[in-house]
Amino acid sequence: MTGHISVKPRNGASALAARWPLLAQRRPLIAYLCGMVALHAVLLAVFAVSTPFRWGDVFTFTALTVCGAVCIEATRRLGMPAGIARDMLSAWWLPTAFLLPPLYALLAPIPLQILLQKRVRETVLYRRVGSVAAIGLAGGTASMVFHLGVPDPAELTAGGVMAILLAVGGAVLFTVLNTSLIAVAAFMSEPDTRLRDVLWDRESALLDVVELCLGVLVAIACGINLALLVLALPPVVLLQRSLLHAQLQAAARTDPKTGLLNAAAWQREADTEIVRARRTGSALAVLIVDIDHFKRVNDRHGHLVGDQVLAGVAATLRSQLREYDVIGRFGGEEFVVLLPHTEVREARLIAERLRVRVGMMAIPADDVMISVTISAGVALMSLHGDDLIELLAAADLALYRAKELGRDQVCLPLTSAPPPPASAAEAESP
Repeated sequence: MTGHISVKPRNGASALAARWPLLAQRRPLIAYLCGMVALHAVLLAVFAVSTPFRWGDVFTFTALTVCGAVCIEATRRLGMPAGIARDMLSAWWLPTAFLLPPLYALLAPIPLQILLQKRVRETVLYRRVGSVAAIGLAGGTASMVFHLGVPDPAELTAGGVMAILLAVGGAVLFTVLNTSLIAVAAFMSEPDTRLRDVLWDRESALLDVVELCLGVLVAIACGINLALLVLALPPVVLLQRSLLHAQLQAAARTDPKTGLLNAAAWQREADTEIVRARRTGSALAVLIVDIDHFKRVNDRHGHLVGDQVLAGVAATLRSQLREYDVIGRFGGEEFVVLLPHTEVREARLIAERLRVRVGMMAIPADDVMISVTISAGVALMSLHGDDLIELLAAADLALYRAKELGRDQVCLPLTSAPPPPASAAEAESP
């Protein structure tokens, strides 16, 4: 389940919310999670009554669950990044959905999520339970659809074209449902979240295709002979280790509160861009952006709401920049932006647009809407400095000047005459 930022509990419910963190969340999210868990529980009860008991099914389910547990234990020392983490456990959930009755697909995530909670990373219980329900509902639905078209799973292991196509369709259905259920929860948790951040991009879609193929292949191998799981397990473990290692490397570059590059990662990226600009002779600009009077937000509403404001400002800034611009959190309430191929007037226009868009934000907290403004300092390569340190120093002086002049404005260093001010229409255009 995705990470989120909670609003400070109200009406004297602090102690209760501390004991039951779900109660501190937004009511739509509480209703959504409770409904999803209730539906999962009802389906479990219905299929538990209607599914005939077979020792062979139990043995297959146990073998697939053990393989999933081995994957978790083999990658446990790597840890798991916060927020939404990708893994290869679908390689075991999909065979369960295709080879066994839907009851087992509903049950499959329970033992593995318990193992993740106890052995890898402990998180708040409602997130883990929500993940169980989302995976179980997606797997159960895929299993029901597959078995409607393929009453005998032996058709899949026999290589029947229709059975394989239905298995692929079931795997796609599982992925779409699971991702959608989690995306809806993420959006309800934080309405300012962009759905595209928790749905699919090119890389996550590629990973889904890999999981889909892997799950179908493991299902076919498992259906032929359970002993083939011994051959399927090592490559799945290797893929999972590689995937988690890549995610942890990415997490080490990312600021956890805003999702932007952290200061060290931003400086590395900025140094690379500056070297490229020197080699090609192209223009480059650096912005330092600071949230005005941010301490007042923390003092009045608490640090959790302050974190919401940070995340909201970061999302707004990122949404207004070009794909190749480099943005990071520099510390506290400061952000830094590197703008490749940008002359002085265009840099001023971009900074003004960021200022206007942030000023239009409204963050809900404590039954009020919080609005903030930003000040920005702009520095141009060659005009205000020739390396990153000089550019940051010049942009910082310009930011200090913006604060002295009353905040909520964009300034350049006094070492050069500023260009004509951007018009309001130019600043507001995306």
